[in-house]
Amino acid sequence: MEGNRRPRLLVLNQYYWPGVEATAQLLTELCEELAEEYEVEVVTGVLHGHEDDPRELERNNVRIVRVSSTSYERSELVHRAANYFSYLGSALSYVLKAPAPDLVICMTDPPIVGDLGVIVGRRFDAPVLVISQDVFPEIATELGRLGNPAVVAVLRGLVGAYLRRADRIVAIGETMRERLEAKGASPERVRVIPNWVDTTAITPQPRENQWAERHGLVSKFVVMHSGNVGHAQDLDSLVRAATFLRDLDDLRIVIAGFGARHAEMVALARRLEVGDLVRFFDYQPRDRLPLSLSSADLHVVGLAKGLAGYVVPSRLYGILSAARPVVVAADEESETARIVAEVGCGLVIPPGRPELLARTIRAAREGAYDLAEMGERGRLYVEREADRSVAMARYRAVVADLLAA
Repeated sequence: MEGNRRPRLLVLNQYYWPGVEATAQLLTELCEELAEEYEVEVVTGVLHGHEDDPRELERNNVRIVRVSSTSYERSELVHRAANYFSYLGSALSYVLKAPAPDLVICMTDPPIVGDLGVIVGRRFDAPVLVISQDVFPEIATELGRLGNPAVVAVLRGLVGAYLRRADRIVAIGETMRERLEAKGASPERVRVIPNWVDTTAITPQPRENQWAERHGLVSKFVVMHSGNVGHAQDLDSLVRAATFLRDLDDLRIVIAGFGARHAEMVALARRLEVGDLVRFFDYQPRDRLPLSLSSADLHVVGLAKGLAGYVVPSRLYGILSAARPVVVAADEESETARIVAEVGCGLVIPPGRPELLARTIRAAREGAYDLAEMGERGRLYVEREADRSVAMARYRAVVADLLAA
């Protein structure tokens, strides 16, 4: 680097603060950590509901540039695609005229933003780091969201192109690492760094707390899904499980969050006449999570069949940080199922089995499992392996290695 200039990191991702998407929140924490040592510029898009926000600003030592893009609500695939491609075009135009970076960092939102990163990296002779939060297009095809063979082939080729050319690729789980290597990523260039939770921010709180009282959950046995209400979470099984549990007057199933299938799940609960058991609450801001997560006796993390390794639900870490047990309804080879089974912080069942999920919930309510002990094991695990400080140290090492090379 010339003189005493700090290395310049150029970060590309459609979503960033103040977005509530998991990628936005994780990337914001990572960039603000790296800004303590480097000059960090994030090139992001316009957020739905934040169209009037400033296009350029500095926050916590990170320069944020919002390039022009559509900001449709993302539940419809065509609207999501419009957001993606308008962002990619505007971002490319901006970065090719911006000062040369020393390192390009991309998350996978949009899924082919890694190709943009590779173009910029080659243009300025800078290394490229891609942080893979999911594996595309397989996640879309497995969910039945994308079926056109020509489009799938083009997308598979574009993703494979950046996987072969990026200097480093971070997978957020071992199963995902295997998926990425099968798609063309060289094993020596892949690093596994799980997503994280700030265990000092999400701490165990009393089960009977202000949030539980405000939402009528005191003296109830509460089963909770907290997070995205989308296509990957297999929430149909949780709602349908309620039909097997109508006799439990003290049971409440809470779905707290929003997403592409929220309205569909509300309609399903109404159609199945389980509205007295299944309650829907809004997305909970991060400062409320210690109380909201602690208000459950048992959490459910679902992952639709066939998605193992293509996506890793990061909400698991928040649940474990709150010292609450979890039922994982996912393929046994998934990262989430593996962690819960190895740590002993919950139970693992196959996805898409509402009757089995109901049976598990009933057994937990009747005291068949030591839920408190499971929660304690989970808390110890995230403190050791998935705390923010652990992940940041790993990312710092990867960034320093790339800059040194």
